[in-house]
Amino acid sequence: MQAKKRYLILVSAGACLVVLLFLGGLPVPASRRSQIQRDGHRPGPRWPRFLEHLQPFVPRDQTESEGYSAHMSARQKRDAGSGLNQGRRCRMDSCFDFSLCAKNGFKVYVYPQQKGDKISESYQSILASIEGSRFYTSDPGQACLFVLSLDTLDRDQLSPQYVHNLKAKVQSLSLWNGGRNHLIFNLYSGTWPDYTEDLGFDIGQAMLAKASISMENFRPNFDVSIPLFSKDHPRTGGERGFLKYNSIPPFRKYMLVFKGKRYLTGIGSDTRNALYHVHNSEDVVLLTTCKHGKDWQKHKDARCDTDNAEYDKYEYKEMLHNSTFCLVPRGRRLGSFRFLEALQAACIPVMLSNGWELPFSEIIDWNTAAIIGDERLLLQIPSTTRSIHQDKILSLRQQTQFLWEAYFSSVEKIVLTTLEIIHDRVLQHMGRSSLMWNNHPGGLFTLPQYSSYLGHFPFFYAPLGIKPQAKFTAVIHAVTPLVSQSQPILKLLVAVAKSQYCAQIIVLWNCDKPLPAKHRWPATSQPIIVIEGESKVMSSRFLPYSSILTDAVLSLDEDTVLSTTEVDFAFTVWQSFPERIVGYPARSHFWDANKERWGYTSKWTNDYSMVLTGAAFYHRYYNYLYTNYLPASLKSMVDQLSNCEDILMNFLVSAVTKMPPIKVTQKKQYKETMMGQTTRASRWADPDHFAQRQTCMNKFASWFGTMPLVHSQMRLDPILFKDQVSILRKKYRDIERL
Repeated sequence: MQAKKRYLILVSAGACLVVLLFLGGLPVPASRRSQIQRDGHRPGPRWPRFLEHLQPFVPRDQTESEGYSAHMSARQKRDAGSGLNQGRRCRMDSCFDFSLCAKNGFKVYVYPQQKGDKISESYQSILASIEGSRFYTSDPGQACLFVLSLDTLDRDQLSPQYVHNLKAKVQSLSLWNGGRNHLIFNLYSGTWPDYTEDLGFDIGQAMLAKASISMENFRPNFDVSIPLFSKDHPRTGGERGFLKYNSIPPFRKYMLVFKGKRYLTGIGSDTRNALYHVHNSEDVVLLTTCKHGKDWQKHKDARCDTDNAEYDKYEYKEMLHNSTFCLVPRGRRLGSFRFLEALQAACIPVMLSNGWELPFSEIIDWNTAAIIGDERLLLQIPSTTRSIHQDKILSLRQQTQFLWEAYFSSVEKIVLTTLEIIHDRVLQHMGRSSLMWNNHPGGLFTLPQYSSYLGHFPFFYAPLGIKPQAKFTAVIHAVTPLVSQSQPILKLLVAVAKSQYCAQIIVLWNCDKPLPAKHRWPATSQPIIVIEGESKVMSSRFLPYSSILTDAVLSLDEDTVLSTTEVDFAFTVWQSFPERIVGYPARSHFWDANKERWGYTSKWTNDYSMVLTGAAFYHRYYNYLYTNYLPASLKSMVDQLSNCEDILMNFLVSAVTKMPPIKVTQKKQYKETMMGQTTRASRWADPDHFAQRQTCMNKFASWFGTMPLVHSQMRLDPILFKDQVSILRKKYRDIERL
């Protein structure tokens, strides 16, 4: 019996082995495989490897069917659908020619305006902002991105701003190339009754910078969602946010407000028609009116008269400035003017516009500045806003002010933010991080070409908990020949070199005379590097020289008179305020009401707004920002006048920090010594010199769109300065003797 069992087992095992060999399921041992190859037998064909993923199969007759679309998400519909134009599936890697940007970098070309073309004021502001930016080029051969001069902002056929025959005009452009590497701006699309997002012409492979764009039609990392702004939105500068101070606790008179139109029929009517359910006339005030349009009375409903009467009781701005939250429901289109109004007023936006791709969503974390609601859950909005902790309210409110002033307060900032987003896509290795975009001072002032590390920027030192280097580089601007060993520049070199914090001294030789021989310079403990200015212009003193290796730069005029103690103390102060200008000679600005222009004064008062760079510390990043951020027109003006470079640097730093510079210990002798026995004496006494500086003030303010300078009355002195105690107890005792 046992033998029979063994026999059956052997037969079964043999049968299984035969089946496995027949099906090819038993692998050949490696030794056997190599033996076969040595015997000259070639192995059979292997299964091919495909490098590309297989595309999803969609039956041709089902792509547009409702049955197929019902099981697809909005993003899947956007990616798989054929769309209204060939560019619906466009992404940067498929519809953008990066080779155009390889040679000249990211340059933007604006088509020349044709005679007879109708252009709205808003679109003129957009084009002017591009032409005034650091990206603009007038040569299409150098361009990486192209912008139409044809007005595409308003594509509502019922609008007086609507441009007819746009399709034919666009197709006739010689550089159109199917829209490749083109950017189209749009605020309004579609018309009554459905207000679709169709622009009325095939945009091809062009990118869209569009307001009120839906998530379904938005092409991620290709299009840019911009805010809806009015024709009165300022071109440059713009007003600052309305938050003057933080109240604790942060609650205002109203919890939640809204005041706007109510649509009786058509798209966008559902949400606003339901607001009366939440309105309580106390802390939740949601007002609508149906009194708009020519024939509103024909369509009025039973609530119209009541709503209109309640609507007229409240003043909109008073509500806006005295509410903690502002409701931003959709209108006919997804976007609304209420969005920017709420941001500026520090009224936290509560978004009720399902499917809206929020402005600049690619770079801005809106969860830190707004409440994203759901139109279907309107009745829960009041309880949701009441449940938010006051610490969170403070944080949200402060972030609304930062975002408003950084990206939305003017047309120029909206346009520049759009261009910078595309710039970061093109030059991905130098793109900004989310922290750079969402923290002060914002992405427009944080140039990634300088560094991708936050710790290299002075305004990120405090958030990161790091300190600047404990050494500085002195840069002395020399414009007069070296003819005597008693000249102030030689004394200045010796005094600065004795500072315990000095790493090196750079002499920028902008004099027309040849460089002095090496032995003419004094022997110092720190190295002296002499750089001959190539162009001999004023702006060259702020070039980002590679020889500057320290964070701190001590900018000095050749006739400045400073002691070693003064240098040490000023540097110690700067280490606590590395994002600001810290120095000695102070000046101020004022508004001349009679002439209706800005004025400049050098009178010695307790009030100042500038610290001149003739004797001041600042971070070396501002050299890079001065050279690469400011337009050539301002720097050319400085170079032509050989004046105002210090004012321009103060404008720039105050625009970045929103704070004044810092003046250190008063030195009355500086007023006389700065007008020493050099050729500059006549310059300081020349009335034309101050007239030029007045002109510069107004020219700079015009470009910045506002006056960035901030007044201050703070002066930092050493501890025990002028106190009636022993001089031996004072660290900077020599300053009192000056």
